[in-house]
Amino acid sequence: MACLRLRRRLLLMGLFMVVVATNVHAQTPAAYPSKSIRLIVPYPPGAGTDFTARALGERITEALGQQVVIDSRPGAGATLGHGLVARAAPDGYTLLLATTGGMVSGPALGVKLTYDPLKDFATIGIATYVPYSLVIFGGLPPNNMREFIAFAKSQPGKLNFGSSGTGTPNHVGGVLLMKMTGIDMLHVPYKGGGPMLTDLIAGQMHVAVTSLPTVLPHVPTGRLKVMGVGFTRRIKSAPDIPTIAETVPGYNNTGWWGLVAPLGTPRAIVEKLNAVMNKGMQSPAVVKHFVSNGLEPATSTPEAFQELIATELQMWRKLIKDANISVNAL
Repeated sequence: MACLRLRRRLLLMGLFMVVVATNVHAQTPAAYPSKSIRLIVPYPPGAGTDFTARALGERITEALGQQVVIDSRPGAGATLGHGLVARAAPDGYTLLLATTGGMVSGPALGVKLTYDPLKDFATIGIATYVPYSLVIFGGLPPNNMREFIAFAKSQPGKLNFGSSGTGTPNHVGGVLLMKMTGIDMLHVPYKGGGPMLTDLIAGQMHVAVTSLPTVLPHVPTGRLKVMGVGFTRRIKSAPDIPTIAETVPGYNNTGWWGLVAPLGTPRAIVEKLNAVMNKGMQSPAVVKHFVSNGLEPATSTPEAFQELIATELQMWRKLIKDANISVNAL
């Protein structure tokens, strides 16, 4: 009987060692990826984040031979999707299109989080800068930033402005503009840029602070008007659109999107993904594709992306404090 028990124990130990060895092998850079990769996007389909995630997914699929599945998880100003990835297994099969809203402006504003933006993620690399723009319904009279400010001041509290969620850079950028110009608008948070854009085109929303990719196709039709961009300079795809700072000196509202994984993801996998995305973002076809959609493609090391998050988190905290912006009051 004792011999039988010993045999069973040895058999179980042997099976356990096989499972462990298999799992370890699956995480080696040579074996990764051996199955599809889930890329969580913290906004609904139809926004610039969706466009960017699909472009990155295509590059990763082409380079590594495994399908990247886009999983949209909107909500809570992008923090819902960030929280899901922070709690995911650190095996390289769950990635996140990290956003300024979920990593910087939301945390700086004091939005309740289930994660720490500096401690719960393994940064992979930045993909693109996102110059947010001030866009209005095409049926409104203003045609430029100066006219818009005058129009808004003539109707205090009567205009509403939409953002893709409380604590997002769209939201904080709109509030900052109100603080710097003295205008008064009602903030209406959405779960993402897609639903907000639908209401803006229909005239149910007056103003929006949003990225340009989904906006530009509606400008020639007259459905929407772009008042200005929040970038430090005029963007390459639309050099005729002024920066907001040309009318409101010192105004800057620029976000970014990049890839991160759960903390503890093997360094070799992080480096492998970083090399793939950097090569993809430098491709002339990809650069042209992004620039034509109002984005500014970028590349970085994992360390540089981590440093960017830390630096901007500090910057946004100071900006929000100086502007006396509170999540409880908005």
